[in-house]
Amino acid sequence: MTAPSPRTVLVAGSANLDFVVRAAHAPAPGETVLGRELATYPGGKGANQALACARAGGAPTRMLLALGADAHAEPIERSLRDGGVELVVRRCDERATGTAFVCVADDGENAIVVAPGANAALRGDDLPALDGVGWLLLQLESPLDSVAAWARQARAAGVAVALNAAPAQALPSALLDDIDLLIVNEGELSALTGLADLDAALDAVRVPRVVVTLGARGCLARVDGARLRQDAFAVEAVDTTAAGDTFCGALIAALARGDDDFAAALRRACAASALACTRPGAQTSVPSHAEVEALLHTATGPDFVGGTSVPTPSGQVASR
Repeated sequence: MTAPSPRTVLVAGSANLDFVVRAAHAPAPGETVLGRELATYPGGKGANQALACARAGGAPTRMLLALGADAHAEPIERSLRDGGVELVVRRCDERATGTAFVCVADDGENAIVVAPGANAALRGDDLPALDGVGWLLLQLESPLDSVAAWARQARAAGVAVALNAAPAQALPSALLDDIDLLIVNEGELSALTGLADLDAALDAVRVPRVVVTLGARGCLARVDGARLRQDAFAVEAVDTTAAGDTFCGALIAALARGDDDFAAALRRACAASALACTRPGAQTSVPSHAEVEALLHTATGPDFVGGTSVPTPSGQVASR
């Protein structure tokens, strides 16, 4: 049987230049922490996910983004274009390119503050034509009204819509009605549903497919009423920045290719996310297709039998 042709993934969302400082730990409220080296990396949830999708291979990737007319825009564009992402750029002379200030602790955890800048200028009518697009991937670093308009347009065009509901915020029911796949971490799921119990919260979301990333415990999914569980892969964490974005991009790329079932797509996404934790930075940490393939063939992570995972040793880090 001939495999179905991959459909284009369109990512609409944020792009930032990340200013990253390493420190022994992230500061508590009112605390000043003496950091060490400072570096800049292209980032932003939308841009990270677009690059992860493109690097996953097999799924043509486009991105709608907004950038200011400043020097911060150039490294973002270069990173995405070099990674194989086709860009649809809205130029904003009146706003600076988005920036993020990231503190990475020695244990690999991070704390992030974002200044949206040009990202806040994206409008609902900025979405390009959806011809040939199979998946639209969205996040919540863009104006909520715009995100809702994009999802509505995609649904009307018969395009599958995935939403990474981060940063956490309340979502209108009309937006959820237009979503085919929701991707969240535990905190975001709890904020969305008001429920602390993971299983109850998973069942409460009115979306056909929901994936919850669980950090070092891997991920859990409800797919058309069935539960799927994927353990994490064993890696030594250096920086968890963009691990969750890498998960999202790799997952949607696998689904857009049409050559993976959902369980296999989850395993591939967890492998990509784990590798992203082994390197500093956001887009600089996103692994290639070949690197993910190598981990999938050598790691001791679980496979799936009949939609449930077979327990084997889990790793330190998955997506966040």
